[in-house]
Amino acid sequence: MDKADVHIYTDGAARGNPGPGGYGIVMEWVGKPYRKEFKQGFRHTTNNRMELLAVIEALKKLKVPGLKITVFTDSKYVVDAVEKKWLERWERTNFKDKKNPDLWKLFLVEYRKHQVRFKWIKGHNNHRQNERCDQLAVEASKELNLPADKGFEDSLKN
Repeated sequence: MDKADVHIYTDGAARGNPGPGGYGIVMEWVGKPYRKEFKQGFRHTTNNRMELLAVIEALKKLKVPGLKITVFTDSKYVVDAVEKKWLERWERTNFKDKKNPDLWKLFLVEYRKHQVRFKWIKGHNNHRQNERCDQLAVEASKELNLPADKGFEDSLKN
């Protein structure tokens, strides 16, 4: 089977940081009329957690391994951790003294299933898909009866 290219656009938001938050995802197959949107909110989380969780959840939705993926995000936190190889060092030290180790470990599992590259895009700069992801993330953060971001809430207890 020919491995198609997939473009994933993600954004995260938290109102208060920490506060109610959410993520938005737009996924597109390159050269095909395929486009899907996803969003999810949480009652208490951070912007960085939502930025990272958006990428994780998008990658989890891909059923075929080995796809060529380009993730477009306005999160320097996510892009730099991967592109500047910080994540490799964090993994070697078992994420000692790093924030969001629960999500980074999940990220690595999904990331390693595909050929993923990241492209940083400037947020709130009239990029159509990024603006849509931001809209989805903010909408999700405002929904009623939001679930817990268990990883974040558990980290506050330690």
